[in-house]
Amino acid sequence: MQAWGEVSGVDNKIDMLSDSDCSVAVSLGLDMDFGKVMGHRSKRFAMVVDGNIITQLFVEEVGAFEVSSAENVLSNL
Repeated sequence: MQAWGEVSGVDNKIDMLSDSDCSVAVSLGLDMDFGKVMGHRSKRFAMVVDGNIITQLFVEEVGAFEVSSAENVLSNL
């Protein structure tokens, strides 16, 4: 995540976080068992967090990439 943030040039504008054990996704109810090949993973989602409060949540249907896109999130700010 650190390298991705550096390459993307977010420089303290965005907190780049990883959920490698899926514990955050599980606690939010945003996890799913994708079967033997992919296993237990997070659904695709984006969220806006302000002052440690989730103010907006964009959860995709499996296989889709529309509501969690940067364009959609930004248009909903």
